[in-house]
Amino acid sequence: MFESLSGRLQGVFRNLRGLGKISESNVSDALRDVRMALLDADVNFKVARDFIESVKTKALGEQVIQSVQPGQQMIKIIHDELVALLGSENAALQLAGNPSCVLMCGLHGSGKTTSSAKLARWLTKQGRTVLLVAADVYRPAAMDQLAVLGERLEIPVFVKKGETDVLKIAREALDQARHLQRNTLIFDTAGRLQIDEPLVQELVRLRDLVKPQETLLVLDAATGQEAVNVATHFDKALNVTGAILTKLDGDARGGAALSFRSVVGKPIKFMGVGEKPEDFEPFHPERMAQRILGMGDVVTLVERAAEAVDQEKAMELEEKMRKGQFTLDDFLSQLREMKKMGPLENLVGLLPGGSDMLKGADLSKGEKEFRRMEGILCAMTPAERKTPQLLNAKRRQRIAKGSGVNVAEVNNVLRRFDEMREMMKKLGKFQKMMGKFGGKLPAMPGMGGGMPFRR
Repeated sequence: MFESLSGRLQGVFRNLRGLGKISESNVSDALRDVRMALLDADVNFKVARDFIESVKTKALGEQVIQSVQPGQQMIKIIHDELVALLGSENAALQLAGNPSCVLMCGLHGSGKTTSSAKLARWLTKQGRTVLLVAADVYRPAAMDQLAVLGERLEIPVFVKKGETDVLKIAREALDQARHLQRNTLIFDTAGRLQIDEPLVQELVRLRDLVKPQETLLVLDAATGQEAVNVATHFDKALNVTGAILTKLDGDARGGAALSFRSVVGKPIKFMGVGEKPEDFEPFHPERMAQRILGMGDVVTLVERAAEAVDQEKAMELEEKMRKGQFTLDDFLSQLREMKKMGPLENLVGLLPGGSDMLKGADLSKGEKEFRRMEGILCAMTPAERKTPQLLNAKRRQRIAKGSGVNVAEVNNVLRRFDEMREMMKKLGKFQKMMGKFGGKLPAMPGMGGGMPFRR
């Protein structure tokens, strides 16, 4: 995410950290590089200019010039200004009434239908009861796509095949929501390849009918400044309440994210960071600024872990590990828990300095190794996973053949498992010893979720 911009800014920061003294000359040199990085990232020209002027004014203030670490102070100023540019704080959805309505709008191909389903999943996890409404009567596959996504997520979808009157669909959907006691409706509306008056007027009529609490504009982040131009037109017609930026995982520049708030005057509320339903996050300006500046986003990483990992299972596993009862079944379970958190590349990118770690690294090898390990473990019988001592040479040959690897790889997985189990036995003994002296190590749920093998 924003790899190009992030790399350029981190290069500027490396130079700033070495500065023992701040002057107008070296501030101008540094900010020239920052300005070029922003423009190359397709940030709106006026936004980049105002950003640089604001940073320069604060960087040349007396407090910074006389600071013991002026370079670090300037980095903090850039960070704070970047947070302000992105919107200062997370803008939550304002849903009131029963039912509440959310109107999704945007151009064709921006990801409205997928984002509607992702938002429905997210709201369901917040305790709301959602009804998805298929209100795109022009794209033939739109209704079917939403129905499939809803079925997969176990969220009801109101579909009226053959109906071309969007307002009639909306009225019946509102009645259906009351009948099913659903408190939130998400309307997936039609898109176009470009802004056109019939589309806008249809959306205006739909908005006036359902009176949505939120009108969310879905934008493809990879289109840069063009996304912001589209947003300006939609906002003028519909008075949008915020945006959802999609495809951020594939956006190396970041122009749309950095320009939207300043140009349109509305907040980014959510972002799509992948194709899966769970690849959808509230937009937190401070966390995004930290990611862009290579500072990581540990809070999001912890939130992903909390969502992916079953805490009850993690506690049970921790107890088994301390008692030396950790089996290959548990090992397999831990691998699968880690996979739920997403690709390794995304996880490493959330760590401080993660973008530097990713340079030149082929994390696809790690992903492949995970899959191979899972294949080896799945080729074992339940009895073998429960009692690894059964795995003699003949059984290992069968497992290797069944999982498409050689015997050496099977032996390697078993060796790593043994090392991990021995480590946890020692930890359990150490905790008992600490208990005798009146102390105790803190609980470590999911300790086994750490990488079970060396890189």
